[in-house]
Amino acid sequence: MTITLYELRGADDRRFSPYCWRTRMALAHKGLEAVYEPCCFGEKGKFAFSGHDRMPVLTDGAKTIPESWDIACYLDDAYPDPPMRPATPYGRARMRLWTKRLDEGLHFNTGVLSGSIAFRYQHLARSAAEQKAYIEGIPDPARRERQRQQLELGIEAPQFATAVAAFERFLADMERTLAEAGPWLAGDSYSLAEIGYTPYIIRLDELSLWGWMDRRPHIVDWYERIKARPNFQPGYVDWRNDDYVALMTEKGAEAWPRIRQMIAAL
Repeated sequence: MTITLYELRGADDRRFSPYCWRTRMALAHKGLEAVYEPCCFGEKGKFAFSGHDRMPVLTDGAKTIPESWDIACYLDDAYPDPPMRPATPYGRARMRLWTKRLDEGLHFNTGVLSGSIAFRYQHLARSAAEQKAYIEGIPDPARRERQRQQLELGIEAPQFATAVAAFERFLADMERTLAEAGPWLAGDSYSLAEIGYTPYIIRLDELSLWGWMDRRPHIVDWYERIKARPNFQPGYVDWRNDDYVALMTEKGAEAWPRIRQMIAAL
């Protein structure tokens, strides 16, 4: 049977969705070959058969599975070796608590950091009319206002300091967990918690915000072990857009002194 992954892509074939990164890394961890079908926001017709309007969507033969966590659990059940969930009930509970946290705010705050620091410059390179059309084309009023603030104010947008505070709390908790109950987030074994959080630590690395790790040696060690795993190259490095990363690195380095001030004020 053929496995196909419908994943989000942006301009210049950029693959920027952490949700899709999770699925790529899960497939690579399992050693599974897949056909990758990149889809822009306007190409949802490619996977309309799934009944869902968001990516990733995975098909395995005649079976269709949407949503990154559901896909990962399906892959772990259908292809159990090597496993992606801890062997013990307590380990699985710890894993679920970590993965739950991602969808309860960290993903949103990653978007705030990325958009305010770097992605706004892609919009600012466009004409005023194009920028106006982009903002007015966002249907949700709250999101429209947030995007307008990020575009106009960058890291001084009001939601940015809130996102910095949320990341500071998350990184403190991650460092403490790895120090006290590691070496992995759910205990002794690499799990879906690692697959879930890897894209977000990658993003801090891409944004040149590694100063956040100055007093967090356990996260640094965790990340080095993540990068050494066989699923890191096919899950991330092989399709990384270096021009895109260069923009994030440049703008993140410029933003870091102000971010450091925000952290110090917490």
